[in-house]
Amino acid sequence: MQTGGVHINAIWALGGAPREHRSDSLSAAFRNLDADARKDLTTRYDALCAHYGMQPTRNNRGVAHENGSIESPHGHLKSAVRDALLLRGSRDFDNLGSYRCFIDEIVGRINARNGKRIELERALLQPLPVQRTCDYEETRVYVTTTCGFVLRKVFYTVPSRLIGHHLRVRLYDDRLELFLGGTALMTLQRGRAGPNGKHGHVINYRHVIHALRRKPMALLNLVYRDQIFPREAYRLTFDRLLEQLPQRQACRTMVELLSLAHEHNCEAQLAQALQQCLDDGQLPDLDALCSRFEAKRTNSMPEVNVQLAPLSDYEALLDDMATEVTA
Repeated sequence: MQTGGVHINAIWALGGAPREHRSDSLSAAFRNLDADARKDLTTRYDALCAHYGMQPTRNNRGVAHENGSIESPHGHLKSAVRDALLLRGSRDFDNLGSYRCFIDEIVGRINARNGKRIELERALLQPLPVQRTCDYEETRVYVTTTCGFVLRKVFYTVPSRLIGHHLRVRLYDDRLELFLGGTALMTLQRGRAGPNGKHGHVINYRHVIHALRRKPMALLNLVYRDQIFPREAYRLTFDRLLEQLPQRQACRTMVELLSLAHEHNCEAQLAQALQQCLDDGQLPDLDALCSRFEAKRTNSMPEVNVQLAPLSDYEALLDDMATEVTA
């Protein structure tokens, strides 16, 4: 449970809080946590219920219908989502916000069908407190010389200037907000550990490109190598380079391409150029691409003409001020 975030959204959508909050026994979830994590989860759950004036209860073990009364509607919702995706014809979404809007529409239609029952229940809800509880966890991390930190079995990269600093992290369900002291630094997309406890990675090539330029061969065996490529054309280009060039030359060329994308802020345009090379069955010409995008950057710089006022104007102004003071 991410500090009750889902529960909080549901409570505020209803416009009131129930007098009793019931959950499963959660023994399976607790079994995978250490003692500190179990204590923290219990403390946060108690704080959530106290804030909204709810009495925490849990299902009785071995009483199947108590779980079924919750799991059955959950199963219906999953079926509705699955059917809507089939009608939509694609499971791809532009971003997380688009997917959330898609789910909200489905939930809204289901709630509309149950509108009368919800209205009957709403009259018995407790009034909401003045403020919501926070829907994030807060922790601290240390940025290592690898330009990143590990949190919940996920490695995140940050700019190299943060190496050696302790950062304060607000951990939301979908993002991390990083703070240095009281200063907000940046927001990172939250990653998830893989199956069987395999570590996840949230990588921004801009954070590590300067280190890679010093040791290009490190690209070959990076555990997060696939995540370092910002677009598919970059990954496919590296595969083509490895096929046709010695490893050292392939790594150096790929690192320089990533550096070009970073230094000249031309990630999308360079991806198009690399895709064209792939379609034509050619290797990218690093020198030609550098000249091409460096020229674009030079041409895009505005010309600023600054006209300096003659010093005699300032002297005249000072003379006028002196005259006024004397008068």
